[in-house]
Amino acid sequence: MTNTSVVTEFVLLGFPLFYNTNILCFFVVLVMYSLSMFGNGFILIIVMIDQKLQTPMYGFLCNLAFLEICYTSIVIPKLLETFTSRRTTICYRCCMAQIFFIFSFGAIQLFLLTIMAFDRYIAICKPLRYTVIMTKNVCIQLAVGCWVGGFLYNFFQAVLVWTLPFCEKNVLDHYFCDLGPVLSLSCADTHLLEFLSLLSAISFVVITLFLIVVSYVYIISTILHIPSAIGRKKAFSTCTSHLTVVSILYGAIAFLYIRPNVHSSFQFSKVVAVLNTVLAPMLNPFIYTIRNVEVKQAFWRAVHKTGGPLKEKIFLRRVAGK
Repeated sequence: MTNTSVVTEFVLLGFPLFYNTNILCFFVVLVMYSLSMFGNGFILIIVMIDQKLQTPMYGFLCNLAFLEICYTSIVIPKLLETFTSRRTTICYRCCMAQIFFIFSFGAIQLFLLTIMAFDRYIAICKPLRYTVIMTKNVCIQLAVGCWVGGFLYNFFQAVLVWTLPFCEKNVLDHYFCDLGPVLSLSCADTHLLEFLSLLSAISFVVITLFLIVVSYVYIISTILHIPSAIGRKKAFSTCTSHLTVVSILYGAIAFLYIRPNVHSSFQFSKVVAVLNTVLAPMLNPFIYTIRNVEVKQAFWRAVHKTGGPLKEKIFLRRVAGK
């Protein structure tokens, strides 16, 4: 296949069924996007300023938060534009780049969640060796490996998509450049690429999910052998947030990409894609922080540090005023 494309841009349909409620949808998505940016930004800031949170688990959580910021920032702005513009377009190269980054960030996220499961396994099943195994250098290498591995994993598929010819049809039935809608517009035979994408997605998702499940089998087995009920509850509480995020993400991925025909059910796929691109990035930081005692304590320590000097300044100004 050679790049004989005469298409210079794609038209994003967005959600034409919700045309009468575009303004409402715009503000709902904007609020969710703002909450996602705030929540993930909060995680980055609180971990950086609090020494007690600078541990492997929160280091990986920072990577996940930064990833969510990048992921939503390449998808949601165009979604918002589809609600405010009658004709939303994206240039050909921008579309190809969006496909590459969306799938690369997705792969990085799966890598990070797998590493976080391994981190919890070491912390609960081998607590005495945790500091020896999860050293600072090891954590940095694992984090870098997740990012490099995610980009390399999707590189060859992105090259194949980039070489596809597009001959006239340029209307994408989606709010971003997803693989299925883009393949449906190509004037070449894409069955082989669809099969390779499906095989790659299944193998990658199954392998990472298998590693996570195995980690939690050992974790749950160890927790059940803890004699104290309080100890069991405390140990399991460090895993519930991670398990919730894993369940949401893998559920959405299974429906969106692990299907025999990537062209099918575009309308319903767009609704489910919102779960993965809008709702999950908004919920993830709150899932990790609302029930996390350490993050709450770090927040109040930060408030106390900034509030103490501020109160002192106010007091001195009042004294000077008198």
